[in-house]
Amino acid sequence: MTVTGPRARTRRAAGHVATALALVVLWVALVAPVPAIGWSTTPLALLRIPLEGVVLVAALLVLRGGVRRWLALVVGVVLGAMLAIRVLDAVFVAALYRQFNALTDWRYVGSAHDLVGDSLGSTAAVFVVTAAGLLLLGLLVVTPWAVLRVGRLVGRHRTAAWRAVLAGAVAWAVCAPLGVSVGPDLPVASATTAALTAHEVTTVRDAAADRAAFATQIPVDAFADTRPDRLLTALRGKDVVVVFVESYGRVAVEQSPDVARALSTGTSSLRTGGWSTRSAWLTSPTFGGISWLAHSTLQSGLWVSSQQRYDQLLDTRRLTLARAFSQAGWRTVDVVPANHRDWPEGRAFYGYDRVYDARTLGYAGPGYGYAPMPDQYTLSAFDRLELAPSDRPPLMAEVDLVTSHVPWAPLPRLVDWSALGDGSVFLADAGKAPTRDVVWRSTDRIRTAYGQTVAYSLDSVVSFLTGTKDRDLVVVVLGDHQPVSVVSGENASHDVPVSIVTRDKAVLERIRTWGWQDGLRPATNAPVWPMDRFRDRFLTAYGPGGG
Repeated sequence: MTVTGPRARTRRAAGHVATALALVVLWVALVAPVPAIGWSTTPLALLRIPLEGVVLVAALLVLRGGVRRWLALVVGVVLGAMLAIRVLDAVFVAALYRQFNALTDWRYVGSAHDLVGDSLGSTAAVFVVTAAGLLLLGLLVVTPWAVLRVGRLVGRHRTAAWRAVLAGAVAWAVCAPLGVSVGPDLPVASATTAALTAHEVTTVRDAAADRAAFATQIPVDAFADTRPDRLLTALRGKDVVVVFVESYGRVAVEQSPDVARALSTGTSSLRTGGWSTRSAWLTSPTFGGISWLAHSTLQSGLWVSSQQRYDQLLDTRRLTLARAFSQAGWRTVDVVPANHRDWPEGRAFYGYDRVYDARTLGYAGPGYGYAPMPDQYTLSAFDRLELAPSDRPPLMAEVDLVTSHVPWAPLPRLVDWSALGDGSVFLADAGKAPTRDVVWRSTDRIRTAYGQTVAYSLDSVVSFLTGTKDRDLVVVVLGDHQPVSVVSGENASHDVPVSIVTRDKAVLERIRTWGWQDGLRPATNAPVWPMDRFRDRFLTAYGPGGG
């Protein structure tokens, strides 16, 4: 007996809606494109014929009972996982100019939480990370449900389903050889999900092969057995500081008028103060973020282009620049103002005697987006804590400047160095600079703010150098990576500027054969080195046989 009435009609309507939703979810899971560099979303991607869908419906028609349900469940989980990977691919392509790596990139959840928290606040960070986690988990639940529901639909309408399978197979077979498409890289005859699944399997295989290959590279080190008295002999008695400027990429030098001004006036100010400068380009192993890959590449002389390689490297005793200086008699320190927790790798792998972070730099002012303190204060604290004491050995330091980290707002201002104190001077400006919400209303504003923050970082470095009393200072200033693609644009290189600044012309004479150019601004045709080449060339140039 058929049950009628409002409640029954409501249940039937709800069932129809659920079935329609299941069909949409399954269709999207089958035909959603795989994000790639330069891709753009388009609803035309849905106007394709998925080969996997044709095969799936045919299998659901052939199989019966429990076997069909298990097939639907397994296929649904796989499709849900592949759809989740597409979502993560889109995020990683937009932010880091590469696709998501399921083997290692899940470890960035903590970094993503910290980034959102520093940019938007802890409450927003919890909300965003939780929402993202629920979305991905939801895909793994909803997609199997959709396949199971479509399986029941197919079982009830077998004749119509077989006709759909036949029509889909014929249409796919016709469109595939003809190359019919609905847009660039969007063929009507789709096999996207199968290709993505094969790609993920290949990624696992390639990761295992890369791990084995990298393991053979790590012990190969021309300086591993160099005696300490043969290391860095041309820099004896000098303080050497490596300054990483966050997101300072080629796009800043070539497209930002604020950075062009900072480099021009900075070069003039340094020259007036008796400083000489040489500059070129380095190609970073990362893009848009994950700065530690660049830092470890520069320090180790190895191409650390993935989290897997980074983790693998940190378990070794590879000679870093910091450890080379330490063995040669320098005190070594790292200044990481964005860190809020212990970082044992700084001592265990890099070889630093002391690591300063947000908890130990003594800052009492407001934060600036991601940056817990402005770069000027970071340099001032470094000077006070390490350079100013007179009774000390020569110093080697890495100083990370993070004001130019995304979201590039709010922007601090330079103040008189004598007024810096504990940084509370910046409290007077709290709330006056444009916030992230204002800056991120348009691409033009984002790019302008990016250039302004990089210019601020460079101005801070130049102002610090022109005022320092340290006459034996050698500074390497470089970027860690290009900014995210909303600033750098599509198909941007991985190049970042690098400069060596010193008052001792003999130091620059040692790198005369490098072909680096005068001033802080490298020209378009300046030399370009992979970042992993820097360590060996630096140790060679300033060793006994260099120059």
